[in-house]
Formats: sequence, structure tokens, C-alpha cells
Amino acid sequence: MVPMSGGAVASVPEGLLDGGVWFRVEEAGSASAVRRAAERLAAELAMPEKRVADLAIAAAEAAGNLVKHADQGLILVRTVRSADQAGVELIMVDSGPGMADVQFSIGDGHSTAGTLGIGFGAILRQASRWDLHSVPGKGTVMTVQVWPARLPDPAWAAGLTRPITGETACGDAWAIREIDGRRQMLVSDGLGHGGLAAAASHEAVRAFHRAPAVPPAQVVEFLHRAIGHTRGAALAVAELDLTAGMIRYAGLGNISGTVLGPDGNRRGMVSMPGIAGHQRRQVREYDYPLLPGATVLMHSDGVVDRWNAADYPGLLSHSSEVIAATVLRDAGTRRDDAGVLVAKVS
Repeated sequence: MVPMSGGAVASVPEGLLDGGVWFRVEEAGSASAVRRAAERLAAELAMPEKRVADLAIAAAEAAGNLVKHADQGLILVRTVRSADQAGVELIMVDSGPGMADVQFSIGDGHSTAGTLGIGFGAILRQASRWDLHSVPGKGTVMTVQVWPARLPDPAWAAGLTRPITGETACGDAWAIREIDGRRQMLVSDGLGHGGLAAAASHEAVRAFHRAPAVPPAQVVEFLHRAIGHTRGAALAVAELDLTAGMIRYAGLGNISGTVLGPDGNRRGMVSMPGIAGHQRRQVREYDYPLLPGATVLMHSDGVVDRWNAADYPGLLSHSSEVIAATVLRDAGTRRDDAGVLVAKVS
């Protein structure tokens, strides 16, 4: 992942196809950089020209809105994939001022900056799927997906990562998979920062996708053996068993896992001390109840645990992408790589 920046983009940057690129959006020139990056990514994915043009409009309007209305605006441009197609996702994050009435604010004709007030409407008209959550005084998170053809079902989980300030590579990574009826999630935090930390987590992700269809503790053992040639990582694997109403969890090192119940209850999940690839005691697996309407949240130690869902009315009813981006914005520290993975239980 490249640094958060509003600089010009001459070609599709390394990382845009797999992990995405963050842009800091604080001046008018930033909007052009975001639009060009989105267009180039869509072209690289061979999206139809009409959808490339739609995406360009959405990207330009989204960036323009941040410049005009927001504080500390950021946009992530990245690929999203279903089983048979690839699209482009924009994730817009700001730290204020937020909107008290979202439905009124996104309607055509509403403006707080003396403009025509059609920016949000233009974005929504081009989007295949969108979601937005805003809290006055805290800020707004909006996600927009543009797909080349039919709209696929929403992903059952989604994550975000961001590198430590000053680094271009992020040592945190996440992945999800469904294999032989098992729905599993991985968060990895490569030891240290920079390229070697990123390499450790990327190897963990590759190993995760080729691991056998076994319970989380056995997957963690497999990853421990697979990344021994790297500097190692803290990592955890969760398995959502919707039929049994249970989540199975196993980890090594300081990856945090939390189940947020539909009633607001919060339950932490336990990882064992160690470094996958280098040091481990016995890997243990723990079971926790998983009720319909629950949210599963996993994150690296670059995200602090004091985040409280009660401070964000209605947030847990939104998409995994919006929840992850909100947590990353308000609980992620700039002194470390940060990664968040969220799954919704229907």
C-alpha cells in the first residue's frame, strides 16, 4: 500500500490491484489524482467504458465533497472481487463535521458550501452499491462500489489496512475464505514494519488460502510451519459456524478478536502468546456463542481496544466495510501498522 497522498498518479501504482491505495484529499488537485487512479484501475480490470466513465464521475465527486466539506479526508481506491467479476471500491473517510440528518444531506439541492448540492446524488447514481454512516462531531464514512455488470451479493466480511506513518508497505493483512462449508477469517500482523513485515503477512495470507479445510487451531499450526522462513507474525483465525451458532477462534500473539452481540454485549476472544513462524506454545482453540445479528471484529495491535460501538449510533447495522473503516479511523494509531477485519452474522 502506498502512502496516503494526493500526488499525481502516472500509472496504476503497485498495490492498487491487490490491496488498494490511500489518498489524502485536502485540496482540489487531490480529486484529479483519485479520479485518474480509479479510471486506471478500472481499465486494468477491463471494465466496460461506460462503467469506467461512471466510476470517474463518482470518484471525482467523492473527492470533491471531501475537499469542500470535510476535515482530514481520505479515500481508499481498491479492487473488489466476486466469483466471476472484479469491480472498484472507493472508501471515503473523514473526521468531521459529520451529518445530523443523512437522508436530507445526501439529497440533490442540499449544500453547505454554496454549490448546486448534487455531489452525493451524482455519486449514488453511478454506484452499483453504496453505504454511508455519519456522526456529528466524529465524521463520515462512505463506501461506493462500481461493478462492470450485475451486482453480486455483498461479501460476508471485509477488512482494511493502513501502514504506519512514513512507510509505504503495510505489515498487517487480512483474508477470508469458504472451504468445505467452513467460513474462516484471518488477520496477520508481520513482526516490525515495512517490507519484511509485509512479506511475512503476505506469506501468511498465501498459506491460509492453501491450508486444508480444518478447524482454526490446525490452520494456525499450518501457518506457523508455512511462514518459518519469514520474520514471523502475530496472527489469528476465526471460523463462523452459523449452523451451530458458534465461533471458533485460535491465535498466536496480540491479535484482538471481539464478538459484538445484537444486544450490545461485547465479548473478547483469547489468543495464545507466541510468534507464528518462530515461537509458539500449544495452540488452543476456543468456542464462543454467535447469535444472529452479531458482528465479529478482529484487529491488530495497531488498533486500540477502547473503541466503543455505543458511541456510534446505528453503526453495527451498516456494512462490514463501513464498520471497519470507522474503527480504523478512530481507533487506529499512526505509530503502528493497523488492520481491521469485520464479519456480519445474518
